[in-house]
Amino acid sequence: MSHDLPCRRVAEALLDAPRSVADLPKAHLHLHFTGSMRIETVRDLAEQHGLRLPDALTTNWPPQLARATDERGWFRFQRLYDTARACVRSESDMRRIVREAAHDDDREGSRWLEIQIDPTSYAPFVGGITPALEIVLDEARTVSASGGTGVAVVVAASRMRHPLEARTLARLAARYAGDEPGQVVGFGLSNDERRGATSEFAPAFAIARRAGLTLVPHGGELLGAPAVLETLEHLAPDRIGHGVRAVEDPEVLGAVAESGTVLEVCPGSNVALGVYASPAEVPLRAIVESGIPVALGADDPLLFGQRLSDQYTAARDLGFDDRELADLARQSLVASRAPERVQRTALADIDTWLVEPHEGPDVDPVRESSTTTA
Repeated sequence: MSHDLPCRRVAEALLDAPRSVADLPKAHLHLHFTGSMRIETVRDLAEQHGLRLPDALTTNWPPQLARATDERGWFRFQRLYDTARACVRSESDMRRIVREAAHDDDREGSRWLEIQIDPTSYAPFVGGITPALEIVLDEARTVSASGGTGVAVVVAASRMRHPLEARTLARLAARYAGDEPGQVVGFGLSNDERRGATSEFAPAFAIARRAGLTLVPHGGELLGAPAVLETLEHLAPDRIGHGVRAVEDPEVLGAVAESGTVLEVCPGSNVALGVYASPAEVPLRAIVESGIPVALGADDPLLFGQRLSDQYTAARDLGFDDRELADLARQSLVASRAPERVQRTALADIDTWLVEPHEGPDVDPVRESSTTTA
């Protein structure tokens, strides 16, 4: 028997082994500012500011959230989110969140992060919405200059507030618009989909569109396919946050595909909020097979206990092989506002990822280092 045979079998096994999703170059386009926090960070900030956290953010983390598709479930989610947000009370707190989000993304292979923030939530502690946004932009520039993940910002209005406030935020976002790290690249609309009329936010999105910002409203997670269609018709988005429930109506799914709109799919969020009972039910395959570009996102890791790499692992569990995962990563980069030089390098590195064998278990580098702070 040849001594080369065992070596050949080992080599073939390595070539066939799933590659590390944490090493796969990608862009992260759906991550909320407060929701990006490490659990250690929110605990640390609560201690600094003398605030008490509920068990769901201490001994029973990650929280078991009820179905957010009903009012009680959403209230529980929103209450925990508001509790975490209340721990952010200074410029240094805000800078820490941006810095740690960038470092965590870097460890997961993200070359470009578009972090989403409503600056009105933090304005009382730093002198207004303009200083709040400028702090985030300045830290994004600083951390991007250090290498690793480039960070840009999406300014998001809230459905819980008057549409006139959305216009104010759109004008603010337009003042800082650009395509480089530390600039505003997009304008969004978030919070409970059941609040506010989508059409009433159209003037704010028109302001953002004229400024050249990418339009990225939420839609089609808590509500069904009609909400996706309303978002398409009234806001003409470039990307839709979630949008997964478009699959409930073939005509709506076809309309999304025809429009070229990208869906920011967040499997961990869908399951944690009870939109789907299990990861196996997330309709990622149906969306992709409909010809709709997808960018996977973590949404709110603080409350869902999952980061970006976990979303790619979820796709792999749904049957996506490495070439299909690479396609998802490519779509995230192409859908981003990352500068051409960033996209070009990352896309080439995806090709390299596909031809290099994976030599070891696929571990989560962020979770392994979760006891450290950047």
